[in-house]
Amino acid sequence: MLLLLLGIVLLHIAGLVLLFVSTIVSVWISGETSTSDLWQNCSTISVGSHCDPGSAGEWIQAVQALMILSIIFSCLSLLLFFCQLFTLQKGGRFFLTGTFQILASLFVMSGAIIYTLMSPQWVPDTEAFGYSYILAWVAFPLALISGLIYVILRKRE
Repeated sequence: MLLLLLGIVLLHIAGLVLLFVSTIVSVWISGETSTSDLWQNCSTISVGSHCDPGSAGEWIQAVQALMILSIIFSCLSLLLFFCQLFTLQKGGRFFLTGTFQILASLFVMSGAIIYTLMSPQWVPDTEAFGYSYILAWVAFPLALISGLIYVILRKRE
């Protein structure tokens, strides 16, 4: 049982790390001379690099909010898991923890979908999606799977 709990916590932490990295790192879109993310657009020129604040469009603000919400809900889910681990009665299920984690996965999926659909309007064809964008998509199934495991999991002595 201890190994199972350790595995679930490690899966949750792995998803949380991916959420943090994908939200913070500036490589949602990358090209030969530029990168951009949710917060800023950077380009490399012959004399150095130059960064401008990200787009102020409503859709990018929605993606920012959804990614931040996914991190908050995933952190709260981990905190709730540890609280429920010590306070839940024998045979109880971790419904609240699972619900928060599933909501976190839905938030990151929604943010990535909005970014996918809206980015062709302003991204040149020479640029491609970067690794932060891919990490956001990888964090989605990890959060969803850990949330479903929490819902199924029962507390034992």
